[in-house]
Amino acid sequence: MRYDLGARRGAKRKFAAFALALSVFALPTAGVAAQCGNGPAGFNAWLEQFKSRAAAQGIKPGVIASSLAGVTYDPRIIRLDRGQHSFKLSFEQFYARRVSNAMIARGRALMQKHRATINRIEQRYGVPGAVVIAIWGLETHYGADTSGRYSIIRSLATLAYDCRRSEFFTGQLMDALRIVARGDLSPSELRGGWAGEIGQTQFLPTPYMRYAVDFDGNGHRDLIHSVPDMLASTANYLAAHGWKRGGSWEPGSANYAAIAAWNKATVYQRTISVMASKIDGR
Repeated sequence: MRYDLGARRGAKRKFAAFALALSVFALPTAGVAAQCGNGPAGFNAWLEQFKSRAAAQGIKPGVIASSLAGVTYDPRIIRLDRGQHSFKLSFEQFYARRVSNAMIARGRALMQKHRATINRIEQRYGVPGAVVIAIWGLETHYGADTSGRYSIIRSLATLAYDCRRSEFFTGQLMDALRIVARGDLSPSELRGGWAGEIGQTQFLPTPYMRYAVDFDGNGHRDLIHSVPDMLASTANYLAAHGWKRGGSWEPGSANYAAIAAWNKATVYQRTISVMASKIDGR
């Protein structure tokens, strides 16, 4: 669930809403802050401490070694994190910049292409296919814009060490190792957004661990390469956050509240709702 409120496609739009979405998380506690840093000098010592913490939480030494081998501090990630700006576009401006008639038509075509999978998803989770297709389109333009430029583990390690949100990102990094330990993705496959977003609907590692499902039955929860896994996991997330089978997703509804759990920005929520209605032919 990428926190993406930028106005342009491509790498520069991938982080514009992140500050808004993460504002709900607390700043690091004093204990965590004492172990963090604001520059590269202490990163290696911090990383060794993190490895010990990961081992204490039951992550196998081989997973820790393979995932964190050669990981270094990445100053680019800090610059991106510090360079975020508040989002001020109206819904009309945001929708016009992010959604087109061609995008809606593409969503309808993908609904037909993946109809059998969507039918199974709707039966199991009660979430209409148009909603998960809309999220897919808005997050990564139906998988075309997944931003595999960054090593997720390196990015998360840098952000976990940095004092600004150390506690939050330390948890995300720990869950990235658990994704590897579970056999879902290898460390080399964990490439995505600069803030750790994974796959075609941009899950962070903690919701990935909680809500990703193996819907294609191959034994892996793969939200990068598997469309069935990605769509079903997105529906599973919404179902876990209160989606009501058969209900409306208009503003004020229980299902709109589930969409709000996906992204905290109101313009993003409304865009998903309107896109889903148009894809659904309403």
